[in-house]
Amino acid sequence: MNSNELFQKSLKYVPGGVHSPVRSFKGLHTTPRFINRGKGAYIWDEDGKNYIDFCMSFGPLIHGHQDPEIKEAIIKALENGWTFGACEKYSLETAEYIVNRISFIEQIRFMSSGTEAVMTAVRLARGITGRSKIIKFNGCYHGHLDAMLIKAGSGLAGTAEASSKGVTSHQADDTLICELGDIEEVKKIFIDHKDQIAAIFIEPLPANNGLLIQTNEFLKALRDICDQNCALLVFDEVISGFRIGFGGMAEKTGITPDLVTYGKIIGGGMPVGAVAGPKKFMEFLAPLGPVYQAGTLSGNPVAMAAGLVNLKKLTDEAYIKLNTQTTKVVAVMKEWMDKNGFEDYQTIQYGSLFWPISTHDKLSNITQLPKNMNERFYSLFKVMLEKGIYLAPNAYEVGFGSLALEDQVIEDLKQRLWN
Repeated sequence: MNSNELFQKSLKYVPGGVHSPVRSFKGLHTTPRFINRGKGAYIWDEDGKNYIDFCMSFGPLIHGHQDPEIKEAIIKALENGWTFGACEKYSLETAEYIVNRISFIEQIRFMSSGTEAVMTAVRLARGITGRSKIIKFNGCYHGHLDAMLIKAGSGLAGTAEASSKGVTSHQADDTLICELGDIEEVKKIFIDHKDQIAAIFIEPLPANNGLLIQTNEFLKALRDICDQNCALLVFDEVISGFRIGFGGMAEKTGITPDLVTYGKIIGGGMPVGAVAGPKKFMEFLAPLGPVYQAGTLSGNPVAMAAGLVNLKKLTDEAYIKLNTQTTKVVAVMKEWMDKNGFEDYQTIQYGSLFWPISTHDKLSNITQLPKNMNERFYSLFKVMLEKGIYLAPNAYEVGFGSLALEDQVIEDLKQRLWN
């Protein structure tokens, strides 16, 4: 069966035919490609067509598909069993490796997804501070937990409303919304809700509603406000963690969060999330502390084995190559877009993340996004897909470079674009 036939069949058995909404190709006037396999920088669909993959499972595959060393670690772990629901050495070794290399982390708790990590961090921040309200920013995505599926309300700064049915008004009331970059708004909300705010949650490199790069001054100001108000600063580094550098944006900016959440790369392509921070905060988690968190598959041995090998391969040299090759990709795409009807586009890049967007304006929050970006992205995505170039199927999703982007892949990209 080809992709079209498989999708029609899937619609019968699965809501919307997909297990995560962005996979549906909604608004792109075509059906999702069902992927059969991946290798290096490439994926193949069920129709037999191959694509250069710039989605990379939305970020986890920093070494590309089927990295042989990670694959070997998975197979070796499988030979001993694939879940125990008990203590095992794989998660201990991964925890030790991370703690020894990131200065502000003293302890880490593994779970199965970035969403679960943020959910735990929300509960932990409330448990530590004894406060109920949290601040998040318009345009930052922190997974699909109720407390974070909140959008800005139509009234004053800080007001919020649910962005999904099934999220109660009580949950929305406890999440206060600010615009990215507006530090005065943050200060006002702390005044209006004195001694009620447990934490500020932010993607220090917002990359879920486009790539909205923030200034160090803004992030430092958030750190200062949290310190002044006895609130926690939580960095959601599910995307940026281990991608921008081993220590993520916390390392890059020199700004230390109280808690950090991880996902994607930390599992080497297997389902892993984590919350990490200093011992004084992490020991609030059960069984030592009063904040409960548990998971049958947390610290799954196969996922931990994959994650550890994946992380050990992320050397300084690897990051230099990763960023250099991504820069080459962006340059190739820019040259092609400028000469083929997409001259209104720029490609914003930060390290190995890149985002083609149909404006040349400087963007730092979602109020600045062009109104026609979805329609323009459809045109770009359609051409790229036809040429065998797979971008994330949504105008707001970023592209991901990988260490599989060897020079011959970039030459292939040129050939596909210009032929």
